Amino acid sequence: MELTVRSTPVFCGVDWAEDHHDIALVDAGGTQLAKARITDDVAGFAQLSDLLLEHGDSAQAPIPVAIETSRGLLVSCLRASGRPVYAINPLSVARYRERYSVARKKSDSVDAAALANILRTDMAAHRPLPADSELVRAIAVLARAQQDAVWDRGQAHNKLRSQLREFYPAILTAFADHKQGLCSREARSILAAAPTPTAAAGLTRRKLQALLAQAGRVRGIQAEADRLHEVFHRDYLHQPPRVEAALGQQTTALLRQLNTACLNADQLEAAAGQAFEEHPDAPIIRGFPGLGALTGARVLAEIGDDRTRFASAESLKAYAGSAPVTRASGKSRVVMNRRVKNQRLAAVGYVWAFVSLTKSPGARAHYDRRRQAGDRHVAAQRNLFNRLIGMLFHCLQHGQAYDEAKAFPIPPSEDRSAAAA
Repeated sequence: MELTVRSTPVFCGVDWAEDHHDIALVDAGGTQLAKARITDDVAGFAQLSDLLLEHGDSAQAPIPVAIETSRGLLVSCLRASGRPVYAINPLSVARYRERYSVARKKSDSVDAAALANILRTDMAAHRPLPADSELVRAIAVLARAQQDAVWDRGQAHNKLRSQLREFYPAILTAFADHKQGLCSREARSILAAAPTPTAAAGLTRRKLQALLAQAGRVRGIQAEADRLHEVFHRDYLHQPPRVEAALGQQTTALLRQLNTACLNADQLEAAAGQAFEEHPDAPIIRGFPGLGALTGARVLAEIGDDRTRFASAESLKAYAGSAPVTRASGKSRVVMNRRVKNQRLAAVGYVWAFVSLTKSPGARAHYDRRRQAGDRHVAAQRNLFNRLIGMLFHCLQHGQAYDEAKAFPIPPSEDRSAAAA
């Protein structure tokens, strides 16, 4: 195979599919140098590597690659080879495609060429995938899977609760004030033993005590069993017996889904927390008020450990969705919250800001000032999150630990008021 010495930049576009990928190479002038279709396996990746090498790819000057996804084996192998990989949003690719085909022609080879031309003309407007460590990428997998499991658990809980409203109000009344509701081990243990109100009314106090102990309860078992026994023996409306039995079987099926979701969330939480503690950034992140092992893992999973990924704290704030957006046209100027953002980071940011209100006097004072200035609760928490994540960026960049006195210094007016009192 004859290798060419690259005198002008070459750009690669990959239109990926489930079992094959279309490749296109273009030079700085827009001339298509090569195109090919490779399989989604080792042989296909070797073919792609040979094609790139043939057109001047090297460790010192790797050919950049544009693709419409940031996941998958192909992307992982390209990143491991040291090549810059640009994950382009499919909506952006659709807009670029219209520049090259007025007839709106759509094919895999055309999309591959469009991706390569995106890098040729607008590489500066797009960012390559960050050079995160293997550990932080593993943390991202676990933290995102745990967050998905929590969402699945909530969905399974809502399905089960909706089902129980149809025929089993006693169990809802029994655990209405419980912190975890139907997701608690006690509720799931009793519901497994008594999936219908008739079966619940037949539970004795001794049986209830055994179920509570089996669920892990240690204190107040007898008092709780007496309370549940009284709740289950109240008068309620009932479905016909055969309908109630059928609904009980459906409830058992929904309960199995909830049990699986709860187990997945718990196991993934432990795994994410363990991996997070191994990362060198963990002590700095956990030092912030409101961040623990799980929430810290979620934050680290989304921001990564590539220090060059965000040029400034403002870039990270925009990525997190905490920084507002200003829209100005003529004499019109509107400041509004940012909707295009990393939804996972924004979700954990809300929890982070909320918990910090009870962990940091400075965070609480900042929140109260925003409320007094007219912000609603969500806006005040978003502003607090905006400040916290900016401080986190500074601490990670400089390897510094969180300092409450520097993070939230006492305003001069409040300092004078305290001295006068």
